Amino acid sequence: MELASRQAIVVLTGAGISKESGLETFRDEDGIWSKVKLEDVATPEAFQRDPALVQAFYNQRRRGLLAADIGPNAAHTALARLERDWPGPFLLVTQNIDDLHERAGSKKLIHMHGELLKALCLACGGKSPCRSDLGAATPCPHCGSEGQLRPDVVWFGEMPYQMERIYEALGTCGLFVSTGTSGTVYPAAGFAGEARQCGAQTAELNLERSGNGALFSEGRYGPATQIVPAFVDELLSGAV
Repeated sequence: MELASRQAIVVLTGAGISKESGLETFRDEDGIWSKVKLEDVATPEAFQRDPALVQAFYNQRRRGLLAADIGPNAAHTALARLERDWPGPFLLVTQNIDDLHERAGSKKLIHMHGELLKALCLACGGKSPCRSDLGAATPCPHCGSEGQLRPDVVWFGEMPYQMERIYEALGTCGLFVSTGTSGTVYPAAGFAGEARQCGAQTAELNLERSGNGALFSEGRYGPATQIVPAFVDELLSGAV
């Protein structure tokens, strides 16, 4: 794989990159969806039907994310370093709702599935930082409405954020890299094919081959904390 030093890079990350930081994945054999039905906690209908259950689920996850022993790992910091030191355009697109990329130093970042540490008001549409539990009596800091705040996460059946910007980046990048993702959830699972059709090289860095692994011209498999820093080192040295 040869990449000109000023070509654009787009990186997609999924839950696998945060697993080594101590956060649960969704689709692993022992992941979140093996314990909780997504239909009960991750759809707009679920929130309408039982908002207390949905809030309790995300409150627990938010508290876990903010635990003292949770922080970015070597894969997060390597991608922040790639953003900082790569001379061409760079965009990091994450399916993760955690803030570990930000803690590692990433700035050119899109949370296509939203952010656990933000709340969205159904009454006024305002978004606000959220680092504590949400409930029926929690007022919106923008409009004051109670019981209208939900986690600012994209649920099943909702449109991911900033898709136009993402597809624009995929259409102009020289390299698309996917790491820590199952390759089975659309639209993200289609990004590799989109980038390839536009002439980009594609690389998968994963614990194991993903569901759309055939779309990648190169695959490297192992723990994210090992293969992502090594790949970044090669990119920045011109060896990839």
